[in-house]
Amino acid sequence: MSSLTTTADGFLLRGEPFRIISGAMHYFRIHPGQWADRLRKARLMGLNTVETYVPWNLHQPTPGTLDLDGLLDLPRYLRLAREEGLNVLLRPGPYICAEWDGGGLPGWLTSDRDIRLRSSDPRFTDAIDGYFDLLLPALAPFMATAGGPVIAVQVENEYGAYGKDAAYLKHLEQGLRERGVEELLFTCDQADPAHLEAGSIPGVLATGTFGGRIEQSLERLRAHQERGPLMCTEFWIGWFDHWGEPHHVRGADDAAASLETLLASGASVNIYMFHGGTNFAFTNGANHDHAYNPVVTSYDYDAPLAESGDPGPKYHAFREVIARHAPVPHEPLPAPAPKLPPTTVTLDRRTPLLERVGELGVPVHSPEPLTMEAMGLRAGFVLYRTTLPAAGDGVLHFAHGVGDRAQVFVDGAPAGVLEHEHHQESLTVRVPRAGARLDVLVENMGGVNYGPRIGDDKGLRGPVSFDGVVLREWDGYPLALNDLAPLAQAPHDAAQAGPAFHHGTFHVGTPADTFLALPGWTKGQAWINGFNLGRYWSRGPQRTLYVPASVLRAGTNELVLLELDATVTSRALLTDTPDLGVEKS
Repeated sequence: MSSLTTTADGFLLRGEPFRIISGAMHYFRIHPGQWADRLRKARLMGLNTVETYVPWNLHQPTPGTLDLDGLLDLPRYLRLAREEGLNVLLRPGPYICAEWDGGGLPGWLTSDRDIRLRSSDPRFTDAIDGYFDLLLPALAPFMATAGGPVIAVQVENEYGAYGKDAAYLKHLEQGLRERGVEELLFTCDQADPAHLEAGSIPGVLATGTFGGRIEQSLERLRAHQERGPLMCTEFWIGWFDHWGEPHHVRGADDAAASLETLLASGASVNIYMFHGGTNFAFTNGANHDHAYNPVVTSYDYDAPLAESGDPGPKYHAFREVIARHAPVPHEPLPAPAPKLPPTTVTLDRRTPLLERVGELGVPVHSPEPLTMEAMGLRAGFVLYRTTLPAAGDGVLHFAHGVGDRAQVFVDGAPAGVLEHEHHQESLTVRVPRAGARLDVLVENMGGVNYGPRIGDDKGLRGPVSFDGVVLREWDGYPLALNDLAPLAQAPHDAAQAGPAFHHGTFHVGTPADTFLALPGWTKGQAWINGFNLGRYWSRGPQRTLYVPASVLRAGTNELVLLELDATVTSRALLTDTPDLGVEKS
C-alpha cells in the first residue's frame, strides 16, 4: 500500500496530513562527492522532499545492461536522501526532457527510424519493459513501502505536449505496478487543458508545470481534476541557456512572490530547479524549433543553490516564504564553499588530433559515410576520412547536412566549417592535388530533447560529393573520448595547426571548488584529472566551466583541453568567480 495517499484536497503521508515542499536536483548533474552536501542544503532551506529524473540513455548505454556506478549510483543517492531525512519524488521517464541529451531516450533506440517513440508501438514498449526489468528491482529497497525515501513515482513526462496515446500511458502505469511499485503514481503536464487531457491517466494524480500565472494555472488544474491535491511538479523559477543567447535569470523577489501565492493556496510544490548542476561531458540537450539550438554546459538555471552549490538570493528568499507555511530547521544556514586561490595553468604540451586519431578510435570502413548512430556512438565526435579525386577549386556538398558541426580539412589544412544550426550543406574548397586527403571532424553538440526531432541523426547524414562526384570509401573514427590515456604516450608537436589536445599541470594545496576560464581559446572540451568538465565556446554566454572540488587532488593535477579551432595563448585560468554571461531577465 502506498505510504503517500490523497484526500479531497491534499496528501496524507503514513496517515498524517502532509504537504510536499520539494526541489529538483538531478544526481547525474552533480559530482557524487557533493551529493550529501547538496541534500543537506536542500533540507536547510526548508524542503522536505527532493525530486530527480532518471536518464535512461546513461543507465542503459546498450540494451540489456544497467549502469549504476559513479555518477549513476542512484541507490547511493537515495540512501543519502533517506539519511538526510528527505523524501524523494522519482521521475524515471522513459522520457525526461530536462534539456538533457535526447531527452533521456537512448541512441540505440531512437536510431531505429521505424519505431514510433513515446507510443504503444511494441518495439518501444518492449525496450522500456527491458529497462524497467533491470532498473526497478534495484530501486525496490528505496520505495517508501520498504522503508525508503521514494514516496511517489511519475508516469512519463509532459506527455500531453507530445502525443495522445492512452494505451501507451496505461502500459507504463501497469508496468510500474507489475514490477512492484506500490507508491503513489502521478503525471505532470503544462497547465493547458488540452495537454492535461492528453497526458492524464484515469485514477492517477495529475499535476501541473508552470512558473507564473499561479491562480490561473491552479484553476485549470482544478478544472481538469475536481478532487485531489493541487501540485505544481515543475515550478519554474529560472531558465536554461543556449549557446549564443544571453544568460537567463529571474529576480528573487518575483520568484518568491509566486512561491508565496502557490503555497498560500494550499498547493504542494516542486521547485524546478532547486539546484541545477552541470551538463558534464557530452550530456547537454538541444532544442529545434526553426533551427537547431544546443544547450550550454552549465545548468545553473538561476536556481536557489548555484551550480557550485553556493546559496544565492533565491535560497534565502524561498526559505523565508517556506517558513510562513511549514517548519524550517533551526540550524545555521550554509555559507559559500571555499574556493581555490586564483591559479594560472600553462599548457605546454600539444597533441594534434588529425595525426593521432588512430590512437583514440578504431576506424570503421564503409563505401559511404555512416552516421554516428550507425557506428554505435552515443556522443562525442567522428573523424571521417577519404580522398579527393581531382585538383582545383570545387564545391563539397553534404547531402542532408551535418549533425551538428563539421570542420573540413584538405591535406591537414583547415578549409571551413559547416553548422547544422545555420542549415549549411555546401563549402567551396581548394584541392592542391589529386588524391588529397579529406578530413571531416563532426561534433555532436547534443541531442534534441523536446518535440518531434528527438533522435535526429548525428555525424554525416548522407553522401558527400565534390563538384557533383560522390566521394566513396570512407574511414570513420568514432571518438567517444572516454579515456585520454593513449595521449600520454603520444609525441607532442608545438607547431602543427588544426584541432589538438593541449596538456598542462598545476599544483593544489587543499582541493576546493574553482572555475576554469579560457580567454583566448575558441571552442572545445576540457578535462581535469580525466574528468570531462564539458564543452567551452567563446560564443558564450557561458565563460567559465565549474570545477568541483571532488575532481581535484592535493598535489599535481592535469588539465587537458581539446581545442577545435584556434588559440592565441598557452595559458588557462582557475578563478574563484563564475561567469555565466550577460544576463537576460
